[in-house]
Amino acid sequence: MILGIVLCALVFGSYGCGEFWAQPGETAAEGNIRHLRNLAINQQNLAGDIDRVLLCDRPSKLTDKRIE
Repeated sequence: MILGIVLCALVFGSYGCGEFWAQPGETAAEGNIRHLRNLAINQQNLAGDIDRVLLCDRPSKLTDKRIE
């Protein structure tokens, strides 16, 4: 019994869950796409926050007409 557990631990320890027991999961390309998407969303949120602080998200009350 103990020998079986040790052998099983050696097999899984040496091979892991790599190519021998392929499991569905996130590939490197999918992870890269997810990271790029998160960066783009974070950049959009940051730009929106900066616009809100600088009051650039509202229409200006300035006019091109001169008051005489």
